[in-house]
Amino acid sequence: MRELRYLFALLVGSKRKYVDPSRAVEILKDAFKSNDSQQQDVSEFTHKLLDWLEDAFQIKAEEERDGEKPKNPMVELFYGRFLAVGVLEGKKFENTEMFGQYPLQVNGFKDLHECLEAAMIEGEIESLHSENSAKSGQEHWFTELPPVLTFELSRFEFNQALGRPEKIHNKLEFPPILYLDRYMHKNREITRIKRDEIKRLKEYLTVLQQRLERYLSYGSGPKRFPLVDVLQYALEFASSKPVCTSPVDDLGASAPSSGTLPAQTSPSTIDQQGPSSSDVPSTSPVQRSVIHKPFTQSRIPPDLPMHPAPRHITEEELSVLEGCLHRWRTEVENDTRDLQESISRIHRTIELMYSDKTMVQVPYRLHAVLVHEGQANAGHYWAYIYDHHQNRWMKYNDISVTKSTWEELERDSFGGYRNASAYCLMYINDKEQYLIQEEFNKETGQILLGMDTLPSDLRDYVKEDNKRFEKELEEWDAELAQKAQQEKLLSQIPRAPAPSPAPVQAGEPEYLEQPSRTDLSKHLKEDSVQAINKALAEQEDRGPEAIMDTSSGNAPAPPAPNQRVVEVAIPDVGTFVIESEEGGYDDEVMLTPNMQGIIMAIGKARNVYDRCGPEAGFFKAIKLEYARLLKLAQEDPPPECDYRLRHAIVYFIQNQAPKKIIERTLLEQFGDHNLSFDERCRNIMKVAQAKLEMIKPDEVNMEEYERWHQDYRNFRETTMFLMVGLEFFQKKSYMEALLYLIYAYQNNKELLSKGPYRGHDEELISHYRRECLLKLNEHAAALFESGDDQEVNNGLIIMNELIVPCLPLLLVDEMEEKDIVAVEDMRNRWCSYLGQEMEPNLQEKLTDFLPKLLDCSTEIKGFNDPPKLPSYSTHELCERYARIMMSLSRTPADGR
Repeated sequence: MRELRYLFALLVGSKRKYVDPSRAVEILKDAFKSNDSQQQDVSEFTHKLLDWLEDAFQIKAEEERDGEKPKNPMVELFYGRFLAVGVLEGKKFENTEMFGQYPLQVNGFKDLHECLEAAMIEGEIESLHSENSAKSGQEHWFTELPPVLTFELSRFEFNQALGRPEKIHNKLEFPPILYLDRYMHKNREITRIKRDEIKRLKEYLTVLQQRLERYLSYGSGPKRFPLVDVLQYALEFASSKPVCTSPVDDLGASAPSSGTLPAQTSPSTIDQQGPSSSDVPSTSPVQRSVIHKPFTQSRIPPDLPMHPAPRHITEEELSVLEGCLHRWRTEVENDTRDLQESISRIHRTIELMYSDKTMVQVPYRLHAVLVHEGQANAGHYWAYIYDHHQNRWMKYNDISVTKSTWEELERDSFGGYRNASAYCLMYINDKEQYLIQEEFNKETGQILLGMDTLPSDLRDYVKEDNKRFEKELEEWDAELAQKAQQEKLLSQIPRAPAPSPAPVQAGEPEYLEQPSRTDLSKHLKEDSVQAINKALAEQEDRGPEAIMDTSSGNAPAPPAPNQRVVEVAIPDVGTFVIESEEGGYDDEVMLTPNMQGIIMAIGKARNVYDRCGPEAGFFKAIKLEYARLLKLAQEDPPPECDYRLRHAIVYFIQNQAPKKIIERTLLEQFGDHNLSFDERCRNIMKVAQAKLEMIKPDEVNMEEYERWHQDYRNFRETTMFLMVGLEFFQKKSYMEALLYLIYAYQNNKELLSKGPYRGHDEELISHYRRECLLKLNEHAAALFESGDDQEVNNGLIIMNELIVPCLPLLLVDEMEEKDIVAVEDMRNRWCSYLGQEMEPNLQEKLTDFLPKLLDCSTEIKGFNDPPKLPSYSTHELCERYARIMMSLSRTPADGR
């Protein structure tokens, strides 16, 4: 009892995200352990828990009573009384009994009132109120209802053939407000009258429904049709244009007189009838063979009626027949409509039978619904509880407590939709406001909230636990701060300055083609961005012709003695003679799309460079490159040609990055030391590097700059996860593909949360992630069905380590209907084994495994570390991504 008090006190006032109930649960497990050490059914556990609490309160009440009869709060809250009135072997009896959880049968009923009606009347009681009581039966009438009324829904039945229990998944509706007046002993006379009236109405309703069925299913053969349609068809036949010949003669007359026999005529018929002058003309010496012409010979003659029609009918006969058919059809329509309206009125009368004022005086409001998903011997439990102060439903699912709606409760609790349904309903007396109203301080009159509602001993206990929690947080924060400080100190260790720019390191982002210059310790004099804009404006004002006409005093210089001269073929650009110092040129970087674009831009700006010098050439080249990238960003290419993978700036433009971030990135690319392969590129590179050095520390937010580039690195990483996952999927290596696709989806979802162009097509990744799980589930099920111990274990390893941890990822977004259906398919596949004969060891393994599979918690479990990605150059990444996307476009998407 003490541990339960502590547990509920922590639920009221703890600052933790969730409360660990282990200590209380262990005590309960020891107290409720059964002789056979099997798992307790939830209803059995609830019964035992209430009995245990009742005994504990009774002992406490006995100790503290002062001459008065002790009051037990469990009895006062949860227990009521009913009067059993009946006849047994011709003798009347009356018994008063106490009840806690009231059991109700579900099978065969559509709503809670039907369940209650069946539970309150047992056996045949027609002669119960007469003097001669010969039949046995009884009625139950509530004499005293508890403030908290609990209904136990029996959703399990024992299958005699299989020798085990099975769950009933039928739909059972229950209302938010339940009026119990009709079941009260004080209203028994009124209720009996109304029950008799309802019985009479239902009998009459059955007769009307049978009559209506005769109109809607008319005929004596195996096929039945609505009578009004039969009369309409007869009227249409009678009203058709009469014909004078039979349909066979009509076809024979329209056939060509070529001596051929009708295709439908059998040889035996010809032999019996003999040749006829009308069938075989004497002028034809040779009988032609039948030639089948499906598109000409069987064509319907234009004068043949579209539907069968009467051949012999007079105008008078037709007039009488049409009049009769019209009249009969009208009579049938009226009769059908009258029957339907009468049935609707009776249904409405039955529904409103208990709606008068005298029968809505005992309202009970739905307070909690306990839900089970799974089968009879395995499943997962959660609860919906109504928050009366905030007027909304809350869902309590393990450590997850989330806002919910009545619609979600209906879907999960009524049954009939999935394997989930309510097994326990808790209603509270809507007139007993003390059950839900706030507590007030007797001295100040203020509302008591949270820990203020607790007794002093529990309040002190919760405060101590919150102090321990705060200390744990402080220790955690101190540990994180220490790690961050160590990382910061490592990053601030000074490095020796290099005499010349070093090649790009292997781990650096390839889309920049060189490391970012983040050392902003100098205070610079001029605004770089303003300088670029100003220079661009000047060049635009002068126009390209003016720039090209300007003479240039710069002549190409001969290569230095310590430089090497090589030829490099760059795709989409051409072959270049490159002069570079030893170690100062990176072949791989020169092949990237960024470098190709920059070299082309510099080549197009050659005339401006030659006439106006490096500064003008730089501005011309950077303007041309930005215009090209802007055009690419505005295009809508197919998935296999994603320009974002080729150019970081395209990614930035599409996602509306700040202008200064884009400008600095472009400057970084033009300042790449790999451009030093000839004098023109080298001079433009030096201009770009000078512009970079002119940027003041407060002009570009370097933290924002790094965030944008980190997002782009995440985008490339997500692309790699997706690409490798799809490659494994196409090779049918589903175990290897799954983890890549899981991380691709999760990373992509995080990217898309920042903008629609931050990631890839979410539906595509979701489809292949879902298909991968379904394929693995089928494979694991096949291994389990084999019966071999090793293969069974391998199948369960696949389920426990790969599939079960992934299910919350599919269930967390309830808008993804395809994912929810896939999860249900996987669960149903394994639940189907419950009805099959199998070895005891397989049954034991299945029983241990199913609760994990049927756990409906959407809490994301821990995964393995992300799979290690290989190193790809930009060129290789784009090629492989294009190849896999092209293969997808040629493959059916299986419903994607």
